[in-house]
Amino acid sequence: MTDTYDAIIIGAGQAGPALAGRLDAAGWKTALIERHLLGGTCVNVGCIPTKTLIGSARIAQYARDAARFGVDIAAPVKVDMARVKARKDEISGGNRDALTGWVESMENVTLIRGHARFTGPHTVEVDGAELGAERIFIDVGARARVPDFPGLGDIDYLTNSSMMDVDFLPEHLVVMGGSYIGLEFAQMYRRFGAEVTVVEMKDRLVSREDEDVSDAIRDILEGEGVTVRTAAECIGFERREDGGVRMMINCDYDDRPIDGSHVLLAVGRTPNTHDLGLEHTDVTLDERGYIEVDDELKTSASGIWALGEVNARGAFTHTSYNDFEIVAANLLDDDPRRASHRIPCYALYTDPPLGRIGLSEREVRASGRTALIGTRPMTEVGRAREFGDTRGFMKVLADAETKQILGASILGMNGDEAVHVLLDVMYARQPYTVVARAMHIHPTVSELLPTLMQSLVPLE
Repeated sequence: MTDTYDAIIIGAGQAGPALAGRLDAAGWKTALIERHLLGGTCVNVGCIPTKTLIGSARIAQYARDAARFGVDIAAPVKVDMARVKARKDEISGGNRDALTGWVESMENVTLIRGHARFTGPHTVEVDGAELGAERIFIDVGARARVPDFPGLGDIDYLTNSSMMDVDFLPEHLVVMGGSYIGLEFAQMYRRFGAEVTVVEMKDRLVSREDEDVSDAIRDILEGEGVTVRTAAECIGFERREDGGVRMMINCDYDDRPIDGSHVLLAVGRTPNTHDLGLEHTDVTLDERGYIEVDDELKTSASGIWALGEVNARGAFTHTSYNDFEIVAANLLDDDPRRASHRIPCYALYTDPPLGRIGLSEREVRASGRTALIGTRPMTEVGRAREFGDTRGFMKVLADAETKQILGASILGMNGDEAVHVLLDVMYARQPYTVVARAMHIHPTVSELLPTLMQSLVPLE
C-alpha cells in the first residue's frame, strides 16, 4: 500500500530541509527522507567542520609567529589533535542537532530515516515501505571520487569525509589533488605540524584559476613549507614495510617517489545517483552521472526536480541553498527565478583566502570583448600591513563599453569578504564607477577597491 504525500524530498543537504520548511508553511504534507546525517556535506564533512579545523590551524600559526608581533610565548606551540577534533565535532554536531530539531518540529513534514529508491515515476521505496507524490525533489549530493590508480586498493587512504575522524597528526600527509579541497587540507595539516606534499596531475595548482592566481597560491603554500609536485603522471601506490605509503609519480621535472605516512584523495566528486533507482523514471543523467536540469531545476521527468550538488549547477553550499530559493520562488511565490540569473562566486579557504566572482581573465580574453583590467598588490592595503600579512593581490575586469564589472579575484587577507562589494554591484548591474567614486572605511581591505577601480586600463 502506498503512503501518499503532496511532496517527497530525497536528501537533507542544504536545499532539502529549507524546502521542507517552505512546504510545511504552505501546508503541504511532505516526506523528507535522509539515509544518514541531516545537513549533508556542508554540516558534516565539508564547510563547517573543515573551516573549524582551519580556524584551529590558524591559531597555531599565529602562536608560532607571535614573536614577529612583539608577543613572547614561553613554551613551544603544541597542537592537541584530539582536542582539535573535539572542537570540530562540537561545532559541526551542534549545527546538525539544531537542523534536526527544526525539521522534527515541522507540523506537516515527516522525517523518514532510510535509503530511498525510485520504484516508478512518482513512487519511492524506503526500507520496504512505498511512498508516492506528484512532486519529488532530489537533494542527494555527491561523494569523494576514488580513481582507479594502480595499487590504491592495497593501501589505506583518506578522503575529505574520513579525514573528519582523524584525531592524530600524520607524520607526512600526501595530498593527491591540488585544487580547493586538497589545498585547504594541505595548509591546515602543515600548520598542525605535519610534513605535507601536494601532488597535482595538471601543470599548476587550481588550474581553473588564472595563472597568476595559481602561482601566488603556490608561493603561499610553499612559503609555509608545503612541498608541491605538479604535472604528475603515471600515479601508483604501494604499501611500505613500515606501514607507510609509497607514491610513484612521473613529473615533467621530477620522477622521485614520495614516501608518506598517509594519503588524502582530493581528486573531485562523484554524484550519489548510482543507487537511486532512476532507471524507473525518465530522469536524464549526463556522462558523469549528474542529473540534468533546466533553468528552473526541473529534470527531464515531469514532477521531479534536482537540487544541490547532484545537478552539477554548482558544488557549493550557497549554490545549493540558492537552488532551494529558485524552486520555492517558482513553485510557491509566482516569482520566475532562474539558475542562470546567478553570478558565479566562490572562495578558496587557504590563509589568506581567495574570493572569486564572475569571469576570470582567461575567460574574458576568450570572449573577445573589449575589456579593462586593474591589479593591486596586497602590500598596498594598510589593514594587511598592520596585521602582518601582505601576501596576494587584487584583480578586477570590466567591460570597456558598458563599464559593468565582469569578474574579480581577491587573493589576500579578508578577500572572501571584500569581494562581495563588487558582487553586489554586479547584481545591481551598475558600472564599476559606482565603486570608484565610493568612500570606504579606513583601515579595511575593501578601502583599496575604489583606488583599484580608478586604475583600470585596457586589457591587451
